[in-house]
Amino acid sequence: MEKLLWCFLVWISFSNAFGQKDMSKKAFVFPKESDNSYVSLKAELKKPLKAFTLCFHIYTELAKTRGYSIFSYATKKQFNDILVFWSFGRGYLISVGGPEIFFNVPEVTMTPVHICVNWESITGIVELWVDGKPRVRKSLNKGYSVGTEAIIILGQDQDSFGGGFDANQSLVGDLGDVNMWDFVLTPDQINMVYVGGTFSPNVLDWRALKYEAHGEVFIKPQLWP
Repeated sequence: MEKLLWCFLVWISFSNAFGQKDMSKKAFVFPKESDNSYVSLKAELKKPLKAFTLCFHIYTELAKTRGYSIFSYATKKQFNDILVFWSFGRGYLISVGGPEIFFNVPEVTMTPVHICVNWESITGIVELWVDGKPRVRKSLNKGYSVGTEAIIILGQDQDSFGGGFDANQSLVGDLGDVNMWDFVLTPDQINMVYVGGTFSPNVLDWRALKYEAHGEVFIKPQLWP
């Protein structure tokens, strides 16, 4: 009972702290390794997710050094309801509802990268798109529903609801253009997003982002086109 009350209080404190801002042409900058620097986001969710697409730009030098968390979506029941994580030597780790799979990438570059991840419950199919190019589709947690009342964290991995951060898993670099939909975008739509187009994000919208920055996180002009 005490643990559930603590989780509820943590969620309420996060929910009441958000401002909204148009982040067009801007990026969050995480300049150094830390266990207390992160960005929390507020999503527009009224029912459990049966599908989603998540897209973002990331620019970091860590890929050849160690793993790091990019996007962590935790609920009280499941701390890894959605997790996008770079795993050193294995590629992009995608978790939905706890189970996880890996997408290897043929080349690790030190330039900005555009990533899109999508998943649907009805088939369990998950896709990873890197700079507008798809990797081979895989299967992940068919029939699952992603919960609501979530805490969404950029730059840290939640090992508890809203916390449990590890500096060795923190992002050091730039992160921007974070958009999320409650459905799977088509290949044409993903390519439109990749080249800078918009497609009315209805879960997280970079142009009307509700967020709170914690620790040493800065907002600077983006370094990609």
